[in-house]
Amino acid sequence: MSIKDWPADERPREKLLQRGAGALTDAELLAIFLRTGVAGKSAVDMAKDLLDQFGSLQALLSAEQAHFCQSHGLGQAKYAQLQAVLEMARRHFSEILRRGSALTSPDVTRAYLSAQLRGLSYEVFACLFLDNQHRVIVWEPLFRGTIDGASVYPREVAQRALHHHAAAVIFAHNHPSGVSEPSQADRHITEKLRQALSLFDIRVLDHFIVGDGPPYSFAEHGLL
Repeated sequence: MSIKDWPADERPREKLLQRGAGALTDAELLAIFLRTGVAGKSAVDMAKDLLDQFGSLQALLSAEQAHFCQSHGLGQAKYAQLQAVLEMARRHFSEILRRGSALTSPDVTRAYLSAQLRGLSYEVFACLFLDNQHRVIVWEPLFRGTIDGASVYPREVAQRALHHHAAAVIFAHNHPSGVSEPSQADRHITEKLRQALSLFDIRVLDHFIVGDGPPYSFAEHGLL
């Protein structure tokens, strides 16, 4: 059955317009991006097959060009379209959190961090440097590692915070595995960073881990 023959409140596009994008499943969101299916399959069925093939939406979005384009129903045009969408999302949230913007919404902060770090095949540790009124000074990736982790040096983090005259920081790093739960090493380095920055009266407001799903907040889980 074609999607056009579905009840209106079950069609992905109509469902999005009526209830918002957050009400859609990963497959439904991907179906809107795909627009059409292939012979014998609706866009939703095709989207479900692709999610099964790649393992997750995150894995599909971060797939290398060659791997992405090998999949049935995808190709160079879809890959270019997807990269444009992802870059627009990054720029959108960069404009929202431009220099001088006050951090008033945890949801916007999460969305910004997700746009910057989600989908990378390697680990990146970054800092959002803030002034004493929690206004953004700069976002700065500091360390890049492999899929197994990144080495983070408290002295370098402190030097960058002092360079930017930051009064507070928010840390963020990604887990390419998609699992956002903190490891023991994540907890350990966060405490070392907190202690190092406290010597300069620089507050650590939070540390987010970006994986699949909502970023994990150290502050919300009582780890800071």
